[in-house]
Amino acid sequence: METVAKIRLLYHVKKKSVSEIARQVRMSRNTIYKYLHHDGDVPKYTRQSPAKPQLGPHEGILQKWVETESHLPRKQRRTARRLFEDLRKEGYTGAYDSVQRWVKHWKAFEHPGIQNAYIPLIFRPGEAYQFDWSTETVILGGVTHTVKVAHFRLTHSRMSFVRAYPRETQEMVFAAHQEAFAAFGGVPERGIYDNPKTIVDVVYRKRVEGQDRQFNLRFLAMMNHYLIDPTACTVAAGWEKGQVENQVDTLRKWFFTPTPRFDNLDQLNAWLWQQCSERAQSEAHPEQKERSIWEVFQEEQSFLRPFRATFDGYVEVRARVSKTCLVTVDRNQYSGPAPAGTPLCGPYPGPARRSGGSYPSAADGTRPGPHRRHPLPGRSGTQARRLAQRTPLSGAAARHHRRASTDAHQALGRSGVRHRASAGPGIRSG
Repeated sequence: METVAKIRLLYHVKKKSVSEIARQVRMSRNTIYKYLHHDGDVPKYTRQSPAKPQLGPHEGILQKWVETESHLPRKQRRTARRLFEDLRKEGYTGAYDSVQRWVKHWKAFEHPGIQNAYIPLIFRPGEAYQFDWSTETVILGGVTHTVKVAHFRLTHSRMSFVRAYPRETQEMVFAAHQEAFAAFGGVPERGIYDNPKTIVDVVYRKRVEGQDRQFNLRFLAMMNHYLIDPTACTVAAGWEKGQVENQVDTLRKWFFTPTPRFDNLDQLNAWLWQQCSERAQSEAHPEQKERSIWEVFQEEQSFLRPFRATFDGYVEVRARVSKTCLVTVDRNQYSGPAPAGTPLCGPYPGPARRSGGSYPSAADGTRPGPHRRHPLPGRSGTQARRLAQRTPLSGAAARHHRRASTDAHQALGRSGVRHRASAGPGIRSG
């Protein structure tokens, strides 16, 4: 641009001829004429009709190939390198660069396709939160474990809450919501979710009775309890809850790198909430940059509905009592009821309920033996004990009952009860 400005100044202001300017700036007169008649940016050389000595005869078949494959899924389309190799079989003797440039030009101008557009979302205070799961690695009691972390994020203040669980089962979802609302000090109006089976039963391809999906009934019971309007994102459209998606990657770098070490899940979760609070106090809000996330969060708390009664987040499953008086619930074994004078095995009294607390129970309130299960796989629980009170028996029935009971309890005393993955520090009774 300096040369163009100098040429125009010499010609229009100092009234010098084109020949004098050409000698002074050491350019041809044709270049001087081009710059004098150009008012925009520096003119650039553009080939009007690029020469295609080698590709020209094969351009028709190449265009036919790319147009045909443009309607196929992305994984089924040939790359420029593959098109070049196939053209060589048709007699093409040119270079790969010519094919690559042709394909690039065709995609940009002849078939640009549809580009996605995104609209930033703005939320009122207390309007909504976003929820998601992530898989992290931690060290608990000196042993490396893979845990599932529940992520919550208030969309207005950007306040985060994370809590680790052994798995992503439905009772963990219920327990995570209870802990999150208690930490936030209230309940937002709306929840934004993915489409996991613990939340959504069916996603319809076409709307059925005005709905595009069917929520899980137990999940809807929790939503009705807290008066929350659930919103499920479009399938494979994570940007509809982009705040919590971004939070998963960010907090993984801050909280789980390097791998945290704790004695148990309770210590880990207490540390995670402390880290969320400290990070909120030190980080500026992305929109209100003069204020911290913590300050905006404290202001948003007054817009949340009060968090009072907790939801009884149990899940019912069918169970049977084994010959050794054990009930298997969610791959964990508990001692079952053995009333005097009844068989030692058979159906459990009603559906067994498991939740995010300590023990499973029957639907009628009957509990198995009072021993806790370990929250992570590979640990043993205490010796199982019978719950029901026995009445004296006589004769063969009493001898059979004592012998079976003694054998079962001795076997349990020698080996212990294996406790596999379950809900938190234990599971609470329904």
